[in-house]
Amino acid sequence: MPVIPFPYGKETWTYAIPDNRFQAELVSRMHHYKASGSQEELVRTALENPIGTPTLSVMAEGKRRVVIIASDHTRPVPSKVIIPPMLAEIRKGNPRAEITILISTGCHRETTKEELVDKLGAALVEKERILIHDCDSTEMVNLGKLPSGGEFIINKMAVEADLLVAEGFIEPHFFAGYSGGRKSVLPGIVSRKTVLYNHNAEFIASPAARTGIVEGNPIHIDMLYAARTARLAFICNVVINSQKEVIYAVSGDVDLAHRTGRDFLAGMCQVEAVPADIVITTNGGYPLDQNVYQAVKGMTAAEATVKKDGVIIMLAKSNDGHGGEEFYKTFAEEKNLARMIETFLKTPKNKTRVDQWQSQILARVLRHARVIYVSDVPDEMIREFQMIPAHSPEEAVKKAEDLLKNPQATITAIPDGVAVMVKAAAGS
Repeated sequence: MPVIPFPYGKETWTYAIPDNRFQAELVSRMHHYKASGSQEELVRTALENPIGTPTLSVMAEGKRRVVIIASDHTRPVPSKVIIPPMLAEIRKGNPRAEITILISTGCHRETTKEELVDKLGAALVEKERILIHDCDSTEMVNLGKLPSGGEFIINKMAVEADLLVAEGFIEPHFFAGYSGGRKSVLPGIVSRKTVLYNHNAEFIASPAARTGIVEGNPIHIDMLYAARTARLAFICNVVINSQKEVIYAVSGDVDLAHRTGRDFLAGMCQVEAVPADIVITTNGGYPLDQNVYQAVKGMTAAEATVKKDGVIIMLAKSNDGHGGEEFYKTFAEEKNLARMIETFLKTPKNKTRVDQWQSQILARVLRHARVIYVSDVPDEMIREFQMIPAHSPEEAVKKAEDLLKNPQATITAIPDGVAVMVKAAAGS
C-alpha cells in the first residue's frame, strides 16, 4: 500500500492508497536529481557562463541606474541564493551603481516587510533599496502596442534603468507554458490594463496556451515582446526541487537562456497521464498554496489525467483565503459554468475583467470533473466556488467515493501539481 506525501502549507500530509485502487504517482524526476554542486555554486557557475550575453559584471560597466526585477511572495524563488551574487557581479563591474530591487507583484497584493525578510533575508532588506511594483500606480510609461494589440504600459523605473536584469525560476505554467524569463516583465512590472489584455479569454482558450507550450502561444508571444521592448538585458533563472532548493541555474539572454532552462525542465518533469476516477494533487505547499486563486494551477495537472466526470481532490492550505475578490465574486454571482465561459469569450480583449482568466480556467476544470477542496478556508467560501469542502485527505476520499458511488474508485496521485507537465491521455 503506497504511502504518498502531499505538501500542505509548511507541513507534509501523507495518505495510504490501497494497492488494488492505486494507479500511479506522477512525480517530476527532479525529486531524485543530483545537482552538480551546492545551490550557491550552481548560481555562481551560471553567472560566470551566461548564454547569449557578456557576464553581468561586464554589462554593468558604465551603467549608473541598475534595476533587478525580483519575484514576490507568491513565488518560491530562492532569492536569498540568487540576488546576492547578482549584486556582487553588478558591483564588480561598477562599484558605484545605483541598484534598485523591484519586486514584481504583477496584479498581486503588496509584499509585506515580513515576507521580504523571509524571501531576501533581513540583512539584504535593511541594506538594499527595494521598491514594490504597483500595477495601478501612475508611475508608468506607455511603450506602444503589444503584438496582440494591447497597450504596453510598464513601471517607469524599469524604463529609466540603464541596465534592467531579472532573477526568477522556471516551472511549468498552466497558460504561459513556463514561468520565468520574460514573465518578470509581463505580468511582473506592468500595468493592470496590460495584464488584463494579455490574459484575455480568447488567448486563455487557445489550445496553445497550455502547460509546456510556447510555440504559437499568444500569451507567450506578448510576454517575450514586452521583455525585449523593455530592454530586459539579462536574467538569472533557476529550477528548484520539492524542497525549494536550486538544482539547476542558467543566465544570460532573456530568450536564449530561458530556452535552455525550460529544455532542462521539460526533460525532468514531463509525465504521461494515468487516468483514474480520483486524482489527488496539491499546489506544492507554501508559498504556492496560500489561496484558492493560486491553487487553480495545480488543478490543471489533475485535469489532464482524471477521467471525465471523475473527482479531483486538491490539498491547498489557502491561509490567505480566496486570493482575488473579483475571482470570488464571479463564482458567487454566476452558478452556470457554461454561461460563465460564454460570457468571458464574448468579452472584448480590452474589457477583460480582473481575475477573469483564473475563473475561466477553474470553470473549465469544474466542467470536466468535480473538485473536493481540502483547506483551512471556511466551507461556505469553497461551496461558492462550486467545489466541495473537506479538511483531510481521508474525508475527501470518502466524499469522492460517495460522489462516484464507488468505494473501489481508482486513484492517481500527483504530490506536486505545479511541478509536473502531464501529457493528457486521449479521452480523459
